[in-house]
Amino acid sequence: VVLAKMKEIAEAYLGKTVTNAVVTVRAYFNESQRQTTKHAVTIAGLNILRIINEPTAAAIVYRLNKKVGAERNVLIFDLVGGTFEVSVLTIEDGIFEIKSTTRDIHLGGEDFNNRMVNHFIAEFKRKHKKDTSESKRAVRRFRTASIEIDSLYEGINFYTSITHAQFEELNADLFYGTLDPVEKGLRDAKLDKSQIHGIVLVGGSTLIPEIQKPSLPIQPGVLIQVYEGECAMTKDNNLLGKFELTGIPPAPRGVPQIEVIFDIDANGILNVSAVDKNTGKENKITVTNDKGCLSKEDIERMFQEAEKYKAEDEKQRDKVSSKNSLESYAFNMKATVEDEKLQGKINDEDKQKILDKSSEHQQKELEKVCNPIITKLYQSAGGTPGGMPGGFPGSGAPPSLGASSGPTIEEVD
Repeated sequence: VVLAKMKEIAEAYLGKTVTNAVVTVRAYFNESQRQTTKHAVTIAGLNILRIINEPTAAAIVYRLNKKVGAERNVLIFDLVGGTFEVSVLTIEDGIFEIKSTTRDIHLGGEDFNNRMVNHFIAEFKRKHKKDTSESKRAVRRFRTASIEIDSLYEGINFYTSITHAQFEELNADLFYGTLDPVEKGLRDAKLDKSQIHGIVLVGGSTLIPEIQKPSLPIQPGVLIQVYEGECAMTKDNNLLGKFELTGIPPAPRGVPQIEVIFDIDANGILNVSAVDKNTGKENKITVTNDKGCLSKEDIERMFQEAEKYKAEDEKQRDKVSSKNSLESYAFNMKATVEDEKLQGKINDEDKQKILDKSSEHQQKELEKVCNPIITKLYQSAGGTPGGMPGGFPGSGAPPSLGASSGPTIEEVD
């Protein structure tokens, strides 16, 4: 039915009969699935010329747009509704070679939708003390309707809003999860990220700004967001304003040093500025008390809610803190073993063990593998921080979560 409709649309656009078709399929389709696709195309009244993999199709578009001649390595980042796939291809003189394909069948755009639905269910329960999760109708309306729903559940109307920052926070672990297939795809293709000439984003979910950021190996700027409120998490507070500090030299995660200054003058006007310590590059925002600020009633309500959900907030804060510590440790380990100064000082097997475990995000398992290897490396370097190129993370001892010198991400209050 879908293919017949597509044929009809194509004929209406072209103004003539369409008889031939080139069909794209997922790269992991087996022969049986491809044969079934061929039969479906034939039933739709089309003569199938060729079946090609979707990554190859995306690379063909890339080649047509970029007019590729010399050899180029292209990474296809394909995030659709139900699955996520990363493919690395080499293009040269019209010939496409798939170097690697990695996929996660449990990650897709639908997961972002589910997070939003769960968020709204929790918000409704918090506001009205009623659980809508058991109502299929209410859940379906959460999934398909806007965030203004009349008579959602037991005659109660539901009106809410969600900021870009809240959306990013709700889905942070899913965004972070897209990095693992990218790294594995590069390893399988035996290529470094510096050897990738282009990235092709496929699928509606890749329009999400935060999804596009994991595709970048460097940090080109910093987003500063200013909130007011008493809750531990930014998603539960009021966003006063935001600005970007751009134009700073591109650098790996955690390298830029940004100083943020809050200044309230005698008139109650808040000035927030951010300065890159390395370049002196500065940007700022002014927040007045006549626009976007909370009323006295809102402030009193937030005080009460903060006290009411204090235990829950502290639990969430601990969870975020543990996650940040683990990510920092994993990042620090990867940076250590990938340091060019350590080439030849750590064997490939040990290096691969750390890289593999750093992608699993399990603290105890990660430390279990990393600590013996890093300790051995530390001892072979003379037993002092200065004996190892670039110094040793953790100030003279094998790195642990409490002593990591990697980047730290903190909640903005």
